[in-house]
Amino acid sequence: MNTVSAKNITKKYDQITALNNISFEARSGEIFGIIGPDGAGKTTLFRILTTLLLADSGEATVDGHDVVKDYKQIRQTIGYMPGRFSLYQDLTVEENLNFFATIVHTTVQENYDLIKDIYQQIEPFKNRKAGKLSGGMKQKLALCCALIHKPTVLFLDEPTTGVDPVSRKEFWEMLKKLKEQNISILVSTPYMDEASLCDRIAFIQEGKFLEIDTPAAIIAGFGEKLWTAEVGDMYKLLLDLRSNPHVKSCFTFGENHHITIDDTLTIGELKEYLTQKGNTQVEIHPTEPIIEDCFMKITEQKQHG
Repeated sequence: MNTVSAKNITKKYDQITALNNISFEARSGEIFGIIGPDGAGKTTLFRILTTLLLADSGEATVDGHDVVKDYKQIRQTIGYMPGRFSLYQDLTVEENLNFFATIVHTTVQENYDLIKDIYQQIEPFKNRKAGKLSGGMKQKLALCCALIHKPTVLFLDEPTTGVDPVSRKEFWEMLKKLKEQNISILVSTPYMDEASLCDRIAFIQEGKFLEIDTPAAIIAGFGEKLWTAEVGDMYKLLLDLRSNPHVKSCFTFGENHHITIDDTLTIGELKEYLTQKGNTQVEIHPTEPIIEDCFMKITEQKQHG
């Protein structure tokens, strides 16, 4: 069963197209990730789906309700956690939670089982003002407030941006447990490593969806020979690799360059070429693609038509 459906959603701000003919469906009880850089259109899409913004054209439904005609019903059944911390900074943890429960006509006690595992981690700080919490604690409080009315669909807009790695890991563990409650979770993120934690993902770039599939299927469809290359002067190595006619693409990944090559080139030949260019102690190894490799490849293909 599909809980979110969008068809040909387009939104412009003056001359800038924020969303360009977006269509997709999210299923009940799945984590659907929207993966892309800042400015790609993720927040605009979430604001349209949560009835906070009107699209210029297209249509969308959430739980079968139209986002324009049935906005009141949708607001009662969804949870929304915006990218920027939006709770009341001068209220305590407990006061924020009680306030949000009240405005959606419920109580903390009524749905406590849903937030129990999350709230117990911040309960020792229940009398602390929200503005004084750490990034990870703010994140947990915001999630509790978004869940307190037991939503059927949860929208999380870049929930782990600016959060430490430990809190990011804990947050995704929470999402796995929430999925077991048959809650549909739509999460946007610029972090490619989080894509593999979703059931399905959509790559978004410049307001367009580039591909929608499972992370495993996207990686399986990479279809290129991929090597990593490393040397002391990484910038020179990047330029030299990109100047080789047999190197199809080259991008920096941490301490390595990931390169795709045509079938006529061997590792030995590439090492010899780089040595002649003045590179020393070059290390080149075959490697398996990751989601970021796939995103870069698909983006480049779309740019070249």
